[in-house]
Amino acid sequence: MDGIDAVLVSFRSDALLIHATYTLPYSDTLRQRLTRACLNHATPDEIGELDHELGLLFSQAARGVMEEAGMSAEQVAAIGSHGQTLRHQPLGQSPFTLQIGDPNIIVEHTGVTTVADFRRRDLAAGGQGAPLVPAFHQAYFGGTESRCIVNIGGIANITWLPADNERQALGFDTGPGNALLDAWCQNQTGRPLDENGHWAKTGEINEALLKDMLSDAYFEREAPKSTGKERFNIAWVETVIARHPDVSAADIQCTLVELTARSIAMQLPHEEHLKLFVCGGGTRNSFLMQRLQNALPSTPIETTQALGLDPQWVEGVAFAWLAMRTLDKAPGNLPAVTGASGDRILGAIYQA
Repeated sequence: MDGIDAVLVSFRSDALLIHATYTLPYSDTLRQRLTRACLNHATPDEIGELDHELGLLFSQAARGVMEEAGMSAEQVAAIGSHGQTLRHQPLGQSPFTLQIGDPNIIVEHTGVTTVADFRRRDLAAGGQGAPLVPAFHQAYFGGTESRCIVNIGGIANITWLPADNERQALGFDTGPGNALLDAWCQNQTGRPLDENGHWAKTGEINEALLKDMLSDAYFEREAPKSTGKERFNIAWVETVIARHPDVSAADIQCTLVELTARSIAMQLPHEEHLKLFVCGGGTRNSFLMQRLQNALPSTPIETTQALGLDPQWVEGVAFAWLAMRTLDKAPGNLPAVTGASGDRILGAIYQA
């Protein structure tokens, strides 16, 4: 929830080419308003206004990346817009997922056909609606060795790609990625993130607190599974630390880093020659990457740069790819990952 990453990419049968990238940060005020909305502290009017404002910002990001590449709207086939997730509740009698950032505004302000609302068709077919990136991971990162792609965004997810695609790719959300690190840092220091884990490194891991955190039922749940900030948020942190009143703020931050690392490590497939490739904002936190390697001492860990794709842009490229799949009337989900009853064409198309 730090901003918008836009990437302009073209796809070939066996490769992809990134033409330009562009990042548009959120203001502190917008981030705070979105955080309140995620915690159900927003009126319908406020959500409607955020939907409109984010549509304008996504349009600005799309135009920015086209300008960086020196391309016009006529040269771009489509925009794939994931949107900003406010709530994700895939279980229960009335499952739903809510992403905002009005695609009508995006197409109106860019002149480019826009594909959006990727998750709800999978949800309607009985799936979790998440994670959706494993289909892209399978298409572009599958190889002759057993690989696991770990995406550490606000929430972390993994995609297991068995060697030679001899078995079905699997994937799911492992739990918190950067979300709790950012939330606790904001709560305690007023800064939106702990740059490179500097603050966390000043603390120590509190094993009793970590054990309590890892006792959350989500970590033991069988896949398919997905989660979000409606579960793992500052209220979750405060509930757990209330049972450990003498732990310092820095030790809590350090322990939250360890929670992300160990919760990923403990949910990986048990493969003898597994290699890990990490992408997402978590790769820029060197302390988190150190703790992940410490949790998996015998597993080689690199970023997706080793596979030819900058870890910062994997997610953006994935949703461009999903938009392409939608326009080609091809499915974008993996039922083995999401639990949907079958392959589905994802998203709604807003024509230029």
